[in-house]
Amino acid sequence: MFTSIALRTVLKTSVGVLRESGALCSALSLKAWTCSSALLSGPRVSCGNFSVPPPVRHYARAAKKKKTEPESQLSDLPPTMLKMDYTAVPLAQTTDDLVKRLLSLELASHREKLQLKKEQLIAKVQKDENDRSSVGVQVAILTARIRNYQEHLQKHHKDKANKRRMLMAIDRRKKLLKNLRLVSYDTFEKVCEQLGITYTFPPEYYRRATRRWLAKKAFCIKVFKEVQKQKAEQRLKMKQSLASTETEAAKTRAVQTK
Repeated sequence: MFTSIALRTVLKTSVGVLRESGALCSALSLKAWTCSSALLSGPRVSCGNFSVPPPVRHYARAAKKKKTEPESQLSDLPPTMLKMDYTAVPLAQTTDDLVKRLLSLELASHREKLQLKKEQLIAKVQKDENDRSSVGVQVAILTARIRNYQEHLQKHHKDKANKRRMLMAIDRRKKLLKNLRLVSYDTFEKVCEQLGITYTFPPEYYRRATRRWLAKKAFCIKVFKEVQKQKAEQRLKMKQSLASTETEAAKTRAVQTK
């Protein structure tokens, strides 16, 4: 009996505690709702016992300017132009529009357009129709390749492999132009004018002469002289052996004639 009375009292107290906690939660939720309505409505800054910061005005952000992409070297190729493999085919000129569209640059790949651009640049500087290995033709091919690398790196600036290939092509073109300028200045001017190349003189070479660099340079010069001396001795031995064989051959000929 005593246990049942104790159990009833415990249950009554727990129900009372639960009622009080439910009332407290409802009061807090009501307070929070009134605070949020005060924030949305405007000028009131205080809500009950809590201080509320003033409303923040979110102004519209400025529209981001789109980056204008540089003009590509392939932009001057009209889309109605036929591919390089079909320009000399007379039947491609008389076909219907659908077949012409399939054979035109509108549906061509980037490689086919680049090949056509190379042929256009080569035609500007080549000496005749069969010229494919002169300095001007090599410069034209490297120019088309360099401009293609530049357009690619402006979109993908982290592509280190193509950047290295571009720098190698630029160095190769510099050497060719430097040699062409020394050999034939008129051809050099014509090539630069036709391809739109601005030739700038390389900066003067300068280097701080440290003790390590001077010692390395002296050692390299010493090694070079020793190698040249050994090569000179070998050449002298070769000449002496050739001279001895020639004298022996002359003696045998003289003996045979007698």
